[in-house]
Amino acid sequence: MTEPIGTRRADFLVEGKVLVELKAIINMEEVHTAQLLNYLRAYKIEVGLLINFGSKSLQFKRLGL
Repeated sequence: MTEPIGTRRADFLVEGKVLVELKAIINMEEVHTAQLLNYLRAYKIEVGLLINFGSKSLQFKRLGL
């Protein structure tokens, strides 16, 4: 029998097709991109948006598998 080790939770999943991950940080880093890519693989979603509201101007990345 397998036991889950941890949990994942995306911020938003739009119509089962687009995963949205929100951040409020000064600068996006590679670790945030890696997190979104891991979520895309785990949820088997092809398109993701990483959106950061914490910098002086809005930052975003569109990622896909």
